[in-house]
Amino acid sequence: MTPEERDLAVGARGFMPPDEGHALWTAASTIDPSLGPVLEVGSYCGKSALYIGPAVRDVGSTLFCVDHHRGSEENQEGWEFHEADLVDEETGLIDTLPHFRSTVHAAGLESVVVAMVGDSSRIAGAWSKPLSMLFIDGGHGVLPAKLDYMNWTPHVAKGGILAIHDVFPDPADGGRPPYEEIYLPAIASGKFAEDSVTGSLRLLRRIG
Repeated sequence: MTPEERDLAVGARGFMPPDEGHALWTAASTIDPSLGPVLEVGSYCGKSALYIGPAVRDVGSTLFCVDHHRGSEENQEGWEFHEADLVDEETGLIDTLPHFRSTVHAAGLESVVVAMVGDSSRIAGAWSKPLSMLFIDGGHGVLPAKLDYMNWTPHVAKGGILAIHDVFPDPADGGRPPYEEIYLPAIASGKFAEDSVTGSLRLLRRIG
């Protein structure tokens, strides 16, 4: 990343630590675009797209960003990560899409970052392309995490990357579903092997 790109990503709204974001950029920089595009589940206000976007642009690929933009469970009122200024006054619902769009626009990435607005499972049901890299950072409840694993990981091409955020083997560190419903099943399947660990980010490679 250039210093300017890094500053934009670090300063963007969201919860991705800089070291984990840089690991995402590094991984996306190594993809083989002939395997397919890159897709992330869970975009929030676009912070992770600012790490992945420059990498896919430089290798000649595209980043598809799947999010309903109504906030995950932990973003709702009364929860730890609720941000009241993201609530739309007309609907009373969280709406992160305008923030995502302005973040991507300000970074000059609109030509390679494609927003797909809707339910992750519904979009996955209509998706047929293999993926060179899949980044799962969607809903952190048991069912959303399980569905993201079931619906999206089969699309990762052999040799492609599966990135999983907020993986906490120790319950004292954070929520368990990304670990129990995505990471562990991926390893147990025998189709993925761990490449690297950076904070709560796990990078796996599809081997089978």
